[in-house]
Amino acid sequence: MVKDMTEGKPIKLILAFCLPLVAGNIFQQLYNMVDSIVVGKFVGVNALAAVGATGSINFLVLGFALGLCSGFGIPISQSFGAQDEVGVRKFVINSIYLCLIATIVLTTLTMIFTPSLLTLMNTPADIYQDSYTYISIMFMGIVATIYYNMLSSILRALGDSKTPLLFLAIASILNVILDLVFVINFKMGVAGVAWATLVAQAVSAILCAIFMIKRFPILKFKKEEYRFDMTCCKRLLSIGVPMALQFSITAIGSVMIQTAVNGLGSARVAAVTAANKIQMMVTQPMDTLGITMATYCGQNLGAKKIDRIEKGLKVSFALSFGYCIIACIFMWGFGTFIAQLFIDASETAIMADVSLFLRMNSILFFLLGALFIMRNSLQGLGYSALTMLAGVAELIGRAIVAFVFVGIFGYTAICFANQFAWLLADIILLATFIIKMKQLRLSAVNQTL
Repeated sequence: MVKDMTEGKPIKLILAFCLPLVAGNIFQQLYNMVDSIVVGKFVGVNALAAVGATGSINFLVLGFALGLCSGFGIPISQSFGAQDEVGVRKFVINSIYLCLIATIVLTTLTMIFTPSLLTLMNTPADIYQDSYTYISIMFMGIVATIYYNMLSSILRALGDSKTPLLFLAIASILNVILDLVFVINFKMGVAGVAWATLVAQAVSAILCAIFMIKRFPILKFKKEEYRFDMTCCKRLLSIGVPMALQFSITAIGSVMIQTAVNGLGSARVAAVTAANKIQMMVTQPMDTLGITMATYCGQNLGAKKIDRIEKGLKVSFALSFGYCIIACIFMWGFGTFIAQLFIDASETAIMADVSLFLRMNSILFFLLGALFIMRNSLQGLGYSALTMLAGVAELIGRAIVAFVFVGIFGYTAICFANQFAWLLADIILLATFIIKMKQLRLSAVNQTL
């Protein structure tokens, strides 16, 4: 069922759209989280470190794909807001074609360059082989990741955030079962959790595709609408590529930080891996609120309702700030306890490192919440190219920490890398956000004259 976000109270619409999406994103995070729990508990700390050492490379490649798919959803949401059903279908079919091209290119490149990347990142020798095994299998499943995210992006653009949740729930349960079977019964190690993730992701993509074909009348294509449309593709790429590059630019900064962590040894890699898994799960509501605002802003821009955009933004900032307070309290009180899902409590030095990372990051969660809202809202309004500047700011922040501060302060600097990057990005986004909202208001006034 499509959801029109151009009518009704913004807070009700935002929450109704966001909450199922939060659950869906948490399920999606469970893929890698369960992988880490299983290998940490049933294979060992080195196996956990091996999976964690590939996280930034995974984000570099799959983040690009996620950004591309999210960007493709913006013209669809704008067309839907403008009640242009033909435009919706044209953008959808051409998104499918472009994602096929992206899948072929990314799969080929990752198969060629992954070994070199792991070497350049100073992956510790004792975990190198497991790292390569895990990430190479994950990259074999790029096609499933791209098409699940593309189909989910289309559903969100049409206002449906509940259906992807259902399919992710099914896939997550399947992933847990396969993880345990492959690792415990078949003794497949890190390869087992990688294959489990690949299969589960493919299942969620297939279920999404079947649902869309059967249940969405707006997506019933006419024969002439199947053709490749260069104008539509240019529009999709003009938004999707900058969003993809923004993800990749941010990921390059993460690669730099991961390289610095690798230089501190396998134990520190394991600590950061566990801490990041917990943090990514806890920050999902903030991320999801940002994704919600991309659809909300896109639809209301298509309907030329600038006043509703401003009302929605005020609501989203208030919701984000309130959640950040709760998340910070939770991290200080329960972060170390949750880390025991990944690491045995007897590993006291690693547990102390996890605790420091989580507590120092959570203090400034409000910077991350603001980043998600401003970046996604600007993308929803069609200014995705400008958000790349924020990605560059994050890259610079993490590069400074990796190449300067880690050498001076060691692991403590790692614990402040994210916050420094968030701050620099927020400065860029806030200035851009103020300028662009002022321009939209003036444009709306001029249209009424």
